[in-house]
Amino acid sequence: MIFSELGLRAEILRSLAEQGYDTPTPIQQQAIPEVLAGHDLMAAAQTGTGKTAGFTLPMLQLLSTRSSGLSMTKFQTRALILTPTRELAAQVYESVRTYGKHLNLRAAAIYGGVSMVPQTKLLRAGVEIIVATPGRLLDHIAQRNVDLSNVEIVVLDEADRMLDMGFLPDIKKVMKTLPEKRQTLMYSATFSDEIRQLAKQFLNEPRQVAVASANSTADTVAQAVYTVDRSKKRDLLVKLIEDNQWHQVLVFTRTKHGANALAEKLDKGGIRAAAIHGNKSQGARTKALADFKSLKLHVLVATDIAARGIDIDQLPHVVNYELPNVPEDYVHRIGRTGRAGATGEAVSLVCVDEFKLLRDIERLLKRQLEKRVVEGFEPDPNAKPQPIENGRRSFGGGDRDSRPPRQGQGQGEARKPQGDNRSRGEGRSNAARNASSWGNKPQPNGGGARRSGPPRQGAGGAGRSDGQRSDGGFRQR
Repeated sequence: MIFSELGLRAEILRSLAEQGYDTPTPIQQQAIPEVLAGHDLMAAAQTGTGKTAGFTLPMLQLLSTRSSGLSMTKFQTRALILTPTRELAAQVYESVRTYGKHLNLRAAAIYGGVSMVPQTKLLRAGVEIIVATPGRLLDHIAQRNVDLSNVEIVVLDEADRMLDMGFLPDIKKVMKTLPEKRQTLMYSATFSDEIRQLAKQFLNEPRQVAVASANSTADTVAQAVYTVDRSKKRDLLVKLIEDNQWHQVLVFTRTKHGANALAEKLDKGGIRAAAIHGNKSQGARTKALADFKSLKLHVLVATDIAARGIDIDQLPHVVNYELPNVPEDYVHRIGRTGRAGATGEAVSLVCVDEFKLLRDIERLLKRQLEKRVVEGFEPDPNAKPQPIENGRRSFGGGDRDSRPPRQGQGQGEARKPQGDNRSRGEGRSNAARNASSWGNKPQPNGGGARRSGPPRQGAGGAGRSDGQRSDGGFRQR
């Protein structure tokens, strides 16, 4: 099958051809016809499978080929895409811009960490497509900057992560502002019981599509575990980077403090590194990601939530400096390498404290991971395990302040979020915010000379530096 067989209009096919795509991925082959037929949809797909194009392409097709029935003197919002993090919102927005560049539609990315003023101007002028994080969108709704009463299509992207991050109350508030007659699409890594319950609340007789088994890892990713004492992890990481001449390594830690400390030590040791997490300003996060993509940085140290949505072409190496508290997060972490047919390597540095976490991961994967020991870094057989900092199992990653407010807390009583796009945390206005950032020109997607469909969005991060803004659409209006 090729894209032209899916019934997409010529302008969209032209955009796909410009990106070098002619063949849809499996999730696109299954999802696009269902969306074009007007069905609600539950789609299970891991990151890197092309799921974003699986909903942006048919959404653009539907919006551009049917009359909205609305006055064209002011643009009305006709489609809404909700994402869990700022980075993912920026990337989905770039996907919309890339595939809709030859269509007469306007879009905006709405998320926290930046000023509301440019976003307010765009929303009040009117845009057909909004890509947003829930908290910041609710801020705009409260200030009557946006009217969602005419939305025709709504997408809940990475719904499982939004639940993990405690966004369910915000999602419910947003959904109450939408018309009952609408098309709702929900994309998730798995069809868990929680996801099915969410679908019952918001979807109407949904069709279901899925690719790959739940919680599976790509065959193109080589996985290995290095057992090492906790005090020698940093030195072992440095040795692996230098001996193997790794030039682009995404490293995961459990906490923001740990990410900062590791990045600082690596940088002082002559390995260019930066940390990305919720306590970083949006401008700092965007710059770090851009520098990492351009190889100005060799190591990007990230927490799980901040890394959600990071999408880098042909990322060769992922390192679990600390194993995640939730085994499913291991799958999400290493899924950032080995995409679009490219090979990748996932390495985990495991000390005695993490042996139980490792067993949980292997149980989930239904396989034993290869164990390695580096000479000079042999673990002490008499070492005793110590409690793992932030060892909560409910909300992987272990970031401080990465859990939702307790039941019964009012909005004003909730713990002050630290910026990992927590429930309302990513959306509250404060003096620390900078000016708005909008997406850069999309980067080419990874893979070979001819890739089988758009497996992901190329341009990550939030785009332009603070204070700069685009027209928010596909071309000047």
